[in-house]
Amino acid sequence: MIIEELRVGEVERGEEEKEFCAVGANKKNNEGVIAWNAKRVFIGAGARALFYPTLLYNVVRNKVQAEFRWWDRVHEFILLGAVPFPSDVPCLKGLGVGGVITLNEPYETLVPTSLYHAYGINHLVIPTRDYCFAPSLNDICQAVAFIHENVSSGQTTYVHCKAGRGRSTTIVICYLVHHMQMTPDAAYNYVRSIRPRVLLASAQWQAVQEYYYLKVDSSDHNFKMTDLVLRTPRAALLQGMVPFDDGSVVVVTEADLDGFNQSIESGPLGSEIWADLSVVCRVRVAGQAALARISCLWLRCQAHQKIVGEQLNRKNSCSIRADHLGAISVDIHVY
Repeated sequence: MIIEELRVGEVERGEEEKEFCAVGANKKNNEGVIAWNAKRVFIGAGARALFYPTLLYNVVRNKVQAEFRWWDRVHEFILLGAVPFPSDVPCLKGLGVGGVITLNEPYETLVPTSLYHAYGINHLVIPTRDYCFAPSLNDICQAVAFIHENVSSGQTTYVHCKAGRGRSTTIVICYLVHHMQMTPDAAYNYVRSIRPRVLLASAQWQAVQEYYYLKVDSSDHNFKMTDLVLRTPRAALLQGMVPFDDGSVVVVTEADLDGFNQSIESGPLGSEIWADLSVVCRVRVAGQAALARISCLWLRCQAHQKIVGEQLNRKNSCSIRADHLGAISVDIHVY
């Protein structure tokens, strides 16, 4: 990899290439949005047509099969189940339910919010399309916080969708991985052991994984990453790495180097930074296609002051390459 600083004229020459890449990317994005919207419309129409037949099927099975329960207690303060009927609200109140999370769209919601409020039950509505779709990350965070607030006050939360299989299970698993210190796989297996018919679509499982790595695992990783890397043998750090230097050019302007402090290379802070970079080095490069797309992202900055070559000399870059980045070589040229 070669990192070069561009002069003002070179930045201007890069404008045309950046605009060309942006046009191509926008065209592909528009095509993807159209396909995604068509999928939502098609699945939404099918979900509407199948709602009452599948609801009737679930009611019949609940009546004839004892193991086909309408809801299950998967946590001391969490009930996971199917869409409730108005007649179920007093029963839920009797079970200590102080909050209900509805992941149904309006056409598949059978209990109005006013009825819940009449029984002193808080109601959080997160409309989510059935079958292949999952709540957004913001919606999941809101639902998990809602459950945790009820748990803190000793109240049970009833989390439901239409059948208590996919959308509602997504929320419950995210709560378990966040507040019960479970992994996604362990939480999913635990819920299935209590409610065997739960089943996550690929988008719903992906939402669980994203929530876990962005909201749960990342916080633990920030505290433990440095110690883990510093204690890992060098051979283990290099294991599984692939060549990174393919001649790609990362463009850096003068303004990007503004504030560079050479003294940060030494000392405890510098050690932690290079330890973090060592973890980054363990990530495999997806391929030439990914690098080609990344190369379209040019940095636009107006240079204000020149940084002398002594601040970023060859000796420093070589020490970085040899001591910290292992198999990745970084060449920095300042003009």
